[in-house]
Amino acid sequence: MTDPLPLTPGSALARLTEALGSDSKRKGPPPVERWNPAYCGELDMRIAADGTWHYMGSPINRPALVKLFATVLRKDPERYVLVTPVERVGITVEDAPFLAVEMAVEGEGESRQIAFRTNVDDLVQVGPDHPLRFEQDANGGIKPYVKVRGELWALVTRSLALDLIAMGEEKTVDGVATFGMSAGGAFFSIAPASELGAA
Repeated sequence: MTDPLPLTPGSALARLTEALGSDSKRKGPPPVERWNPAYCGELDMRIAADGTWHYMGSPINRPALVKLFATVLRKDPERYVLVTPVERVGITVEDAPFLAVEMAVEGEGESRQIAFRTNVDDLVQVGPDHPLRFEQDANGGIKPYVKVRGELWALVTRSLALDLIAMGEEKTVDGVATFGMSAGGAFFSIAPASELGAA
């Protein structure tokens, strides 16, 4: 099988891969929030809603390369970008850039701790620094997300979302009965309890 990721010498993708390769021994993601290089245009790269990364219409089948690109992904106000100290290129993200694919839960109620592993092996523990947010999908269902870093979020996969929502409870927040869940010392609202009762 041929490699679907052609690295044309001098292309934006080749330069990005080369820049990343020189720092491959770094632990943790690089400090992309501090980098402000020139914007060099859009790259034909897309992260599909199912978490698959594509380049020039073909899936990137090299997990190590996907993980490498994920370390330099950033959400700017106007777009998602891959950024190095010397250049910044825009990419397309259909939903969230990552998926939360594994969940570990300890405790209950206000002492509950929840940790997620993403499809690119980031580990995050839910709390004030890594909050949950809940959105309604096109079919009226609930889609949970967990903040990974910066403005990058992971969509919780459907099977984990069902387990997560099953831990929900009703609390009064600012005088309103709210359905949500406690984790990491915080309460994350899913929806007003009155909306759930009407459904």
